Amino acid sequence: MIRQIVILVSGFLFAIGLGISEMTRPEKVLGFLDIFGNWDPSLAFVMGGAIVVYGIALQIVKRRSRPHFGKRFRIPTNTKITPSLIGGSALFGVGWGLAGFCPGPGIVAAAGLVTPALFFLPALIAGILIHRWLLN
Repeated sequence: MIRQIVILVSGFLFAIGLGISEMTRPEKVLGFLDIFGNWDPSLAFVMGGAIVVYGIALQIVKRRSRPHFGKRFRIPTNTKITPSLIGGSALFGVGWGLAGFCPGPGIVAAAGLVTPALFFLPALIAGILIHRWLLN
């Protein structure tokens, strides 16, 4: 039960962080992506902060023998750059640039009944299902 509470609190903290940073507002994200126009660099600080927090957390995790709620850590070891990785990254970037949402902020915005996110969410789910269908 404590594991589920930790997961729930983590999700709420993530959603609150996305809201405070305004990553749930497509115009804010599109302003950040518009580097040749009216560029808004504020999300770079959000991303920089996330990198710092992750870097510190990773060092703490590396010192532990196992996670609090699992049998072992699942730290990615694959460093290969594949066509699938490049293609997926490109599709993600195009979708982010067109919609102004990526999955996390899109889900949070949809939960807040933001109209564009309500259209984004089914498209996200359809994309996930198509990907699974193509891989099987």
